[in-house]
Amino acid sequence: MELAADTTKRRADAWACRFIFTALSFAFFGLGGLFLRIVILPIVMHWPAPIEVRRRRARRTVGKAFWLHSQFMARTGVLTYQFEGLERLGRPGQMIVANHPSLIDVVFIIGHVPNANCVVKHSLWKNPFMRGPVTVAEYISNDGSADMLDRAADVLRDGQTLIVFPEGTRTTPGHAPVFHRGASAIAIRGAKVITPVFITVKPTTLTKAEPWYRIPDRRVHMHLRVGEDIDVASYSLDTPAPIASRRLNEHLHQLYARELHA
Repeated sequence: MELAADTTKRRADAWACRFIFTALSFAFFGLGGLFLRIVILPIVMHWPAPIEVRRRRARRTVGKAFWLHSQFMARTGVLTYQFEGLERLGRPGQMIVANHPSLIDVVFIIGHVPNANCVVKHSLWKNPFMRGPVTVAEYISNDGSADMLDRAADVLRDGQTLIVFPEGTRTTPGHAPVFHRGASAIAIRGAKVITPVFITVKPTTLTKAEPWYRIPDRRVHMHLRVGEDIDVASYSLDTPAPIASRRLNEHLHQLYARELHA
């Protein structure tokens, strides 16, 4: 009797339905990536237009696909979400910095800021499902090279919006984010403004240590909150770039530790 009651408690909140739709979400994501690569993106990229227009089309197409995927998860009850301050994202030369608590937070940010560039994991260029979208959208590979920092700074100076996840991997649950200094170095070199996005996912799901089929006991809620702009010039004025990036990185550490544990 005790064991049965325990199992019932564990699998509450439409657990079976959430399991099925979570599985479908992963299947649709993979098949959608292939469909984009084989059918949609070739049409988008070969439709006559200047290269900047085709790039914008490609990013909007990828962004729309990610937005539809986020809506599928929300409408089927896999999760709920709230995005505060979205209207302040997507400005020219803006670097959007976000923590990375779950595999799916990237989908939500790109899906809601569709014309942005993004620094993404180098391994995605070898992923058969994602290689097409990240290549055609001209996202920046986080290959750890100095050239990557220059490419990222160049897109900001060019007036593009750039999304960066400075941790480089998903946050360990229960720990504050640990940012690599590369994001701050990019910002010092090229950003007009940094805008932080604070992401919480409760209960935790799809962390580095959690497979997709480990469905939480209750429905996941994702909260994305846009913070106040950070003036890059206040860190870079009359200060050598390495020192400026170190100070900015320290500020980001303190800011995220404070905001995520408030």
